[in-house]
Amino acid sequence: MIVVGSQSILGSFDETQLPADATMSIEVDILPIADDNDETARLADVIEGIAGEFSPFEELHGFSIDGVDMSTSVLPDGWRDRLVKVRNANTAAPGGAPVFTGWCLDKEDLCVAKLCAFREKDQNFVAALIRAGLVDREIIAERLGTVPVKDRAATKRAAAWLEVL
Repeated sequence: MIVVGSQSILGSFDETQLPADATMSIEVDILPIADDNDETARLADVIEGIAGEFSPFEELHGFSIDGVDMSTSVLPDGWRDRLVKVRNANTAAPGGAPVFTGWCLDKEDLCVAKLCAFREKDQNFVAALIRAGLVDREIIAERLGTVPVKDRAATKRAAAWLEVL
């Protein structure tokens, strides 16, 4: 599974290194890895049903998991090659060494996705990371240019916003 929402920033930085606007989300967007988007969507529904908002999982752990598919995020070319591998105590079997591998979006790819969504909370998230010097504005701008053609309107709006920030 791949963390594709704002929580994926935790693959690149510890929570203590992040500005407040980058740590506000209490949901984790998970993209299941599958052979095709139909299977990805089916698995996303299963995840949502088990651990989504208002679930017993959320009650117990204090956060929810949103299953998403490939249509949820607008991502630049090559994003899969830049995924951040996470293996730590959270991916370990009880009392043992890490046995699971988590994957998170690269920090600039995450910013591209956030800016293409272009909600106020996403703009605040990216602005906070840029102001803190944790992401590279030029890399974000470059990657916006590699987003699929069908999403060019979103990338133009995002690029214009990025220029005036």
